[in-house]
Amino acid sequence: MEEEILKVIKERGLLLEKSVLELLGNFKDQGIAKDFLVDIEKISGQKMITMNLIGKNIEFVNSVVKKLPGEEKSMIENTFVRLGFSLEVRKERKVVEGEIKAGERLDYKVFYADTKPEKKLEVKDFTSHFRGRYTVLQRILMGRAELQQSLVSISKISGERQSLSIIGIVSEKRITKNGNLIIKFEDLGGEISAIAKSDRKEIFEKASELQLDEIVGVKASGNRDMLFIQDIVFPDSILLEKTKFDEEACAAFLSDLHCGSDKHLGKSFERFLEWINSEDKIAKKIKYLFIVGDNVDGVGVFPGQEESLSLKNYKEQYVLLGSYLKKIPKGITMFMCPGQHDATRVAEPQPLIDRKYAQILYEIENLVLVTNPCMVKLLEGQKEFKILMYHGASMHSFVSEIRELREMKAHRCPAKIIKHMLKRRHLAPAHGYVVYIPNADRDPMVINEVPDVLCTGEVHRLDIENYNGTLIITGSCWQSTTAFEEKVGNIPDPCKVPVLNLKTREIKIFDFTTEESEV
Repeated sequence: MEEEILKVIKERGLLLEKSVLELLGNFKDQGIAKDFLVDIEKISGQKMITMNLIGKNIEFVNSVVKKLPGEEKSMIENTFVRLGFSLEVRKERKVVEGEIKAGERLDYKVFYADTKPEKKLEVKDFTSHFRGRYTVLQRILMGRAELQQSLVSISKISGERQSLSIIGIVSEKRITKNGNLIIKFEDLGGEISAIAKSDRKEIFEKASELQLDEIVGVKASGNRDMLFIQDIVFPDSILLEKTKFDEEACAAFLSDLHCGSDKHLGKSFERFLEWINSEDKIAKKIKYLFIVGDNVDGVGVFPGQEESLSLKNYKEQYVLLGSYLKKIPKGITMFMCPGQHDATRVAEPQPLIDRKYAQILYEIENLVLVTNPCMVKLLEGQKEFKILMYHGASMHSFVSEIRELREMKAHRCPAKIIKHMLKRRHLAPAHGYVVYIPNADRDPMVINEVPDVLCTGEVHRLDIENYNGTLIITGSCWQSTTAFEEKVGNIPDPCKVPVLNLKTREIKIFDFTTEESEV
């Protein structure tokens, strides 16, 4: 083992499994080996480096190995195989009874959320869920340069005044009689209170927008009795390299069809179907279609819903939906996730739409049913174009908790809401605002990989923005204004279809409004 590697092990207080030592010894460039070891420590937050730990960070390992020259790359890959590990990215899906395994072609991969608990849920499962969330977001935050120099665990904070950084989950917020904000943070070892002074406007505003249960970095001064916040660092989503395909293929995005509602805009959707089957030059380039939830209006979703239904049961609603989807050209692969109105449980992550009510969907060859949320990676050679699908039930909680969003009436510009999801690297951080099923190993609502596109539905308004390289698309709808929307002042923007060029990343919007949708 090179002296440089041994020096790093000693300086950083690391313990290495024998197999890890063997792996590092096979790197020809020991500088790369040293950086690999340091990065694994930072990413995992662990001092004991094992092959199992490296296996849990296989995405990072792949990114390193891909950059190695040919002979060295083969040697490292062979070392992994000899040690019993594959560098292939593992699918994040368990196939459960009652679901069919969606087909996979060479041009895409689907990474499903784990949706069903393996046993009866207990209180400790919620604890494990939050521990899993903390571990992933801690790893991301540890990579932030502004936190690295003085980062300590809460239990290690002494009674002497000092400048430091912590990574904590927000467990409590309250305003003092002087108008200051006190926030309690927890990590895996302890808890501490921190104060954001009202006379420091920028810091106070950052602290005010924190939601309970989200995980952030905090730069502060103080001691174990009280910290004074100097800055708040969010995990944040930054896409360093935008994927662009060589082939000029396109992806289109739909959401909120609400088939079965008496407000469903069937004529407008038929107009869309005519266009996608036409010789239009853009329509001919569409290779993928993403359909992001609330595909039918459902039954019993809200009190008195039966009065606003043209089709009174799920099966009839899905038959109508299936009749539409069968008209989509067979050369287009469709990905469909559920929303709160679909025939599946409301708790997130949502499993596939239930075959019992939607058998017709399982018979459509070019339709891939996916979970909510779900990551779809479109492939072209070694390139991956990552599209994260999430229907968006949590969007309302962001608006109610963040003053900036309330003041701008963010339901009318919903992409602003999605920016906050990306900023926090989490689709639904606040416990209690969205019903969810805890996962003991990992929180499937964490945005672990930064997507090229994050597409949602829910708010019935098309909105498009970029955030640090990620394209945000909030979907339009195929339902005219309902009585509920009229009551709360929500103004839908129906029948709009955005089409994304995967080569240029340019987006065009097509309007299929007819007279019925203007009523």
